[in-house]
Order: sequence, then structure tokens, then C-alpha cells
Amino acid sequence: MQILSFFQGLLSSLLTSLGELAILAWETICSIARGRVRVWLTLRQIAEIGFGSQLVVVVTGAFTGAVFTAQAYFQFASLNMETAVGPVVALSMFRELGPALTGLMVAGRVGAAMTAEIGTMKVTQQIDALRALAVNPVDYLVVPRALAMFISMPLLVVECVGLGVLASYYVGVHVLNINGVYFFANVQKWTEGSDIMMSLIKGFVFGGLIVFISCREGLRAKDGAVGVGRATTATVVTSSLAILIANFFLTMALNILFPAGQR
Repeated sequence: MQILSFFQGLLSSLLTSLGELAILAWETICSIARGRVRVWLTLRQIAEIGFGSQLVVVVTGAFTGAVFTAQAYFQFASLNMETAVGPVVALSMFRELGPALTGLMVAGRVGAAMTAEIGTMKVTQQIDALRALAVNPVDYLVVPRALAMFISMPLLVVECVGLGVLASYYVGVHVLNINGVYFFANVQKWTEGSDIMMSLIKGFVFGGLIVFISCREGLRAKDGAVGVGRATTATVVTSSLAILIANFFLTMALNILFPAGQR
């Protein structure tokens, strides 16, 4: 009975969280549709989310591409398939590694910061002050961050994937002595627009998960500084798990829409 009660409580908590996220997302979409967009705040968030995350995303993408190239080469060399390293790494970066790693890095850097900022405003009653001044907290706090995330995440994914492929080319051609002409030709042959579209769609979805989970945790923070710390931790853990779970279902759905074998 205790185990059953535990799973019932877990399911109830999960459904409640999903409902709160859906309500927050709907309120944000309605605010954007009504034109309640603060351009200056949105631009500030784009600079903080997009520009501020470039270094960690670029480094992650470059070294992931480099180490994946080295590992693939060592495995393929025994089969005399060295020229297959390029397309394998490129497709992996476009379809899986680039969007997922970018999402995890942004969740750790930006998601935690969002929750800490909004959570501090919540526990210090600044959000109550906004309501007293007839300012909707969703319009003022969530909408600029959501727009900035939806704009920045696909671009960050492109940077991560691009640097990963460039690092793969450098390591494969200049370090492992793979023929550069074959490397480039195979990447060009086996990479299509559908692969780019898949990475952009995943980046857009992951950005939405990060921003709505982060803002939700911040808006429901309580119990002072301790509560803000708990909310920040919950944001990073929940966002990371949500990205990994959503990545599986997106992969299954998008591979039906964009089959990898039709080239």
C-alpha cells in the first residue's frame, strides 16, 4: 500500500506540474498574441541568453565533435571505413548531439539564472508589487524571456553543430590524416536540409521547455533564500530530464517526417 500511495502521489505531482506548465505557456502565448511585448526587455534577454551562452555552447560543440571524430576513426579504421567518419559525426551532431548538448548547457547556465532572479523577486514580494501596480507578471517577466529563448536557442544550436563539424574536419583531416576531399564530399552527400531542420526544431522545443520550467519554478519559490536554492536546483534537474525525455520522442517523430535513409 505504501508503494501504491507513493506512485499515486508521484503521478499526481507530475500531472499538476504539467498542468501548471501548460497554463503558463498558454498565458504567455496569449500575451504575445495581444501584443504585450516589451521590446527593450526582450533585447536584454536575447543578449543575456544568446550572447552570454555562446562560449559554453561553442566549446561544448567543438570538443564533442573532436572526441566523437577520434572515437569513430579508431573504430572505423579496422574496417577500412575512415571516410565514413565525416558523415557519421555530422549527422550525429545535427540530429542528436548538437541540440541535446546545447539544451543541457543552456538549462544549466540560463535556466538556473532565470529561476534565481524570478524566485528572488517572489520571496522579496517584488512580484506582489508588480500586481499592485497593475502589471501582469507574465507580461513583464515571462514573455521577454520566452521570446528571447525562442530566438536564441536555434541560433545556439547552429553554432554548436557548426563548430562540432568544423572541429571534426580539423581532427579528422589534420590529426588523423583522413583524405580531406573524401571527408568533405561525404559530409556534403549525406547531410541534407532535413537534418538542419531537425536540429532547429529540437532547439526550439528545448528552449520552450527550459524557459517555462525555469519561470514556473521561480514564480512558485517560497521560504526565502533556501526556497530559491531549492527552486534553482529543481530547475536544472527538471529541465535536463525534460530535454532528454523529449529528445527521444522528438527523434521518433522527426525521423518519420524526415527519414534518414532517403537521400
